[in-house]
Amino acid sequence: MAKKDYYRILGVGRDASAEEIKKAYRKLALQHHPDRNRDNPEAEERFKEASEAYSVLGNSEKRQIYDQYGAEGLRAGAGGGSDFGFFSDSIFSDFGDILGDMFGFGGSFSGRGQRRGPRKGSDLGLEVTLTLEESFLGVEKEIDVEREANCGACDGSGSEPGHGAEVCRTCGGSGNVRVSRGFFSMATTCSACQGSGKTISHPCKKCRGQGRQRERKMIKVTFPAGIDEGNRLRVTGEGEGGRQGGSPGDLYIVVRIKPDKSFHRQGNDLLMQLPISFSQAALGDLVSIKTFEGTEKIKIPPSAQNGQILKIRNKGFHHINRWSRGDLLVQIHVVTPRNLSRQESELFTKLREIEVGEGKSLFENDLVN
Repeated sequence: MAKKDYYRILGVGRDASAEEIKKAYRKLALQHHPDRNRDNPEAEERFKEASEAYSVLGNSEKRQIYDQYGAEGLRAGAGGGSDFGFFSDSIFSDFGDILGDMFGFGGSFSGRGQRRGPRKGSDLGLEVTLTLEESFLGVEKEIDVEREANCGACDGSGSEPGHGAEVCRTCGGSGNVRVSRGFFSMATTCSACQGSGKTISHPCKKCRGQGRQRERKMIKVTFPAGIDEGNRLRVTGEGEGGRQGGSPGDLYIVVRIKPDKSFHRQGNDLLMQLPISFSQAALGDLVSIKTFEGTEKIKIPPSAQNGQILKIRNKGFHHINRWSRGDLLVQIHVVTPRNLSRQESELFTKLREIEVGEGKSLFENDLVN
């Protein structure tokens, strides 16, 4: 018996990539599938050959053995058996993808049906807006969540209390049915029970047999101090209810921060502007400022400049999951007075005369220095 050349069968070179091999098999499977070649007795044999070749070359480990020892090496490693003893779990998945796309099979290869039993509920997501102060200090909020939950009357079974679900007569409780297409047998989800293996003859009146209902629930959520725009919190078990006794999904909360008129966030630093007078800027001063945590005293140095930033360490935002904090940054804003009193006007006039007498303005002095 002549040795089979799997590369020749698929029409690819020995240096072909995995994608090229898959593409070549897809083309041959489409060309020679028995359902499309009922009048061609050789089609099924060629289809089998192509499938056998792909079962080897489509698997990196088997391909390596084949390249070194040929088909005999594969049979020896498998302990003998038929030509189709080479199929593996990974290759079944590829066949299911390729043939399912081409010929409309549902599910996967024979013996691999729709997953049954308890299924975890879907996760939920929502956005919550906090004030900058709430994000700075941390806050606990009650969040209104609307979701699908197990029906309280039937406990999620879908059956009227006192009645149980029955074994599906279509699939015999397996949750899937087999459909044959020429050489292959494929498993598809049972349409009668949707893969559950059971049917309900006495639907629950409250949920109409669905086993689930919409509900609204208030959930307490703690937002830690220092939480920032775009941060996401996970609340375990507060998503959609599970199916067939499965655990519920999770709730994911994305944080948005409302702008504040007095403070701004800069990384983990808290930034604010401090309006001061000309005299405070020139002579310096000790002032009190109100922050989210109370009152802080800050010393304005003599000759302070407009836009200058003063720092109070460890009074900024908390680093989440760390003990350290950012700083409080106080930016000086020198305010030009309006509606001067007579005495103020006289003083500023005298100040200007002094500047002119010295031949330079204060601003010119700054430029020279």
